[in-house]
Formats: sequence, structure tokens, C-alpha cells
Amino acid sequence: MPSQTVSARAVDPGDELATALAAIPVSLGLSREFPSAVTAEAERIAAIGPLPELDRTELEFVTIDPAGSTDLDQAMALARDGDGYRVHYAIADVPAFVEPGGAIDAEARRRGQTVYAPDGRTPLHPAVISEGAASLLPGQLRGAYVWDFELDAAASVTAVRVYRARVTSRTQYDYETAQQLIDGAGAPTLLALLKEVGEKRVLLEEARGGASLRVPETEVEVVDGRYVIERRSPLPVESWNAQLSLMTGMEAARLMLSARVGILRTMPEADDEAVARFRRQAAALGHPWSSTARYGDYLRGLDTADPRQLAIMHAAASLFRGAGYSAFDGTAPENTMQAAVAAPYAHVTAPLRRLVDRFALVLCEAVSAGEQVPGWVREALPELPSIMNGSNSLAGQVDNRALDTVEAAMLRDRVGEQFDATVLSSGKGSSTVQLDDPAVTAKCDAELEPGARARVRLVAAEIATGTVRFAAL
Repeated sequence: MPSQTVSARAVDPGDELATALAAIPVSLGLSREFPSAVTAEAERIAAIGPLPELDRTELEFVTIDPAGSTDLDQAMALARDGDGYRVHYAIADVPAFVEPGGAIDAEARRRGQTVYAPDGRTPLHPAVISEGAASLLPGQLRGAYVWDFELDAAASVTAVRVYRARVTSRTQYDYETAQQLIDGAGAPTLLALLKEVGEKRVLLEEARGGASLRVPETEVEVVDGRYVIERRSPLPVESWNAQLSLMTGMEAARLMLSARVGILRTMPEADDEAVARFRRQAAALGHPWSSTARYGDYLRGLDTADPRQLAIMHAAASLFRGAGYSAFDGTAPENTMQAAVAAPYAHVTAPLRRLVDRFALVLCEAVSAGEQVPGWVREALPELPSIMNGSNSLAGQVDNRALDTVEAAMLRDRVGEQFDATVLSSGKGSSTVQLDDPAVTAKCDAELEPGARARVRLVAAEIATGTVRFAAL
């Protein structure tokens, strides 16, 4: 099944746009360069190439990531096991390359996560580690934290172990290629099983009341040296792949809670006022949310190709607020749930790009083996929530400002032109509209009916400030 993609016209980078994009991370205190001590330590450890003793290279792992990815955190191997399944999920062994208290550790705590922007990324770790020695690149012997799952016929987890082992990924798929193979005749067994297990895990998510926002993603890409903004709906294989990551995070949380030590990714249930407001919005847009339907089931039933239902999906973001991290040692936090997942959940599957995962992996392996959690992990737990929350906020600012800047560059020569658009939301004297083409979302200076079609005129497009503004006709 092809992805649903709407491409905007391309825009040459130009000196003004390049300068504006380069200024964004600098203005927020980000640096793509690493201190010399960090680089030296990374090169030294990467040259050693530390590997675990246990050898699981007989497992036929593959990776599935966006095209062109080089920082590969996860690899999977799936097989039938009687009426159920055996899933091995390998996560890059980043802890082997980061000495507790060392230069890389200190710099990673300062950064928190890899921050992405259209003109490049600010990585969490030096490339010699994140895109080289620790990345699960195909055909390379690598260390990994292997999550060994036993699933029943419904794809529910019946047993799990976590251990470090040597692995080798056989193939690197991108999402488009993987989807084409799955949809075609004679799909590789592993990919066919990914679909089978993924679809069953989606049913389990529905049964426990989980939900996800399926709002089409707006992405900035560079094609032939020119910037393109695309709005695309995720492919089914991306959902199935995500289900393995969610399963791993849920089991990680279970291990942490069983040991009464860890760090959870939590999100509270939406409060009554937010729920009531969303119900009113959904009803006003002609697609009421029944009081007997769980919100996850309701959101899954929306058709984002319908402008009014797309507006409902955007409004549903009000129910997905308050996500954060909760560290504990001895007593579990009052709220252990991630409301959108509808279960306790922890981040463990992206250690190349996210700081907290490195500590969580070491913790889960120790708990799985019945061993003591290392002291350096326990000592770090209290500070991790503030580091991660701060880096999430910073990443969001970079993403929003970069998108605004590229959109302004794309429209700078079209001030005064008229465009067809869909109204996503409205309030306080203005609306947010989404253009049909190019794929731009911006403010309009009038309160319009959410979900309605509108004709708008571009009145401002300033690259330096990332300002795009429309007037209603």
C-alpha cells in the first residue's frame, strides 16, 4: 500500500534560508560539534569495539527504518513458535560505548537527545558511535540488548528475557520497500510475520483502550538540493513496527515496577473539562463521540481524508497532554500509566538517539537476570526526568521554527495569491488552516468554522522570522 503523500513545490535553499535555518539551533544553544575530549573518547572506545560474550548471530535480524537512516537502534527477528510466536528484538548496545562519568556521558546528559532539523541534526553521540560502531548496520557484528519474547496465538507476551549478545543484521529495509514486499506475492517470512504479529498487537491495543493520533505527518526533506515539504500518512508497516517497540516498552515498565526501581514514560488521563470540550468540538463537526465508545476506538474510526474529521483529529491533541517521565526507587509513582498506551510504559528502544534509554536498558537487563541494578544507574534516575523534559521542549522548538522558516521560504514569492485550505481549529480571533498545495499549515486572521473549506489570501511570508500569515476572503 503506498503512503498518502502530498508534496509541496520545492524551494532552493538560497543564502537567506540557509542562514535562517543555521541560526535556529545556535540561537537555542545547540552545537553539532562535540568537545575534543568527547570525540577522543568516542574514537578510542569505537576502535576497541566492545562485544558481549554471548553469540546470537544465528538469529536472522533485519532493520526497518526511514530511507537513508544510518543510526539504527532496533533490529527484529520473528518466527513461529507452536501456535504462537518468538520475537527477538535487538537494541543497540550503547552502554558498552559510554563510560559512566566519562566525557561522552557528561555531554550526552547535557544534550538529552538527538535533535533533527531540515539542514541536519544535532546528535546525542558522536557519529563514530551513533552511525558507526554501535549502529545495527547490515552485515556488521554488533553488540545488542536482546529482548527475547514468547507470544501466544493472540500475540500476548507470555515470557520475556533481556540479555546482551552479539548479533548481525542481515538486511536493512526502508518503510516503502518493506511495505511493497509485504503487499506483493511471496513476501519474506519475517515481514509476513511482522504484519501478522503487528495486526494482533493492534487488536490488543484496542482491547486495553489504547489510542494514537493518526494525523498526517508534515515533513521537510531535501531533494536534489532543494527543500520540499511533504504531508504523508504513515504506512501500515510503520504501525506494525511501532507495535514491537510499544510491546518492548510495556515489558520494560513491568520489569521496573516488579523491581520497584526505574523510570516510566507517563501521561495522565485527560481531565473531564478537556473531554467535554472535545466532545462538543466533535459534535459541532458532525461526527459525535458516543458516550459508550472509548476514545481510542473513536479516533481509530476517523477518516483523515475527510476535512471535518481531520479537524477532529487535530482537536484530539487536547486529550494527549501532560506526558513526562517519572523516576522511582523503592516506591512506584502515583501515576504509572501512559494514557495513550493504556498501560505502564518506558523508553528503552532508542538509545542512540535518546539518553534515558541507555540507563533503562542496563536496569532492565539487571532485573531480568535477577541482579542488582548498578549504582550509577540508580544515581542518575532522579535527574533524568528534567533532562528529558528539557530536551523534548528544545527539540519541539527546533522542529516548529524550522518548519515555519521553510514554509515562509516556500511562499515568499507568492504574497497576494489565493489558496484553497481546510480549517483545522479556530479561536481568539484567528484560525489555523492547512493549504491543499503547498502542504503548509498557518494562521489566518479570522475565526472560521473548524472542518470547513476556505479560500485564503497570503498576506505575509518572512523567512527571517518564520512568519506566514493569511487573510480570509
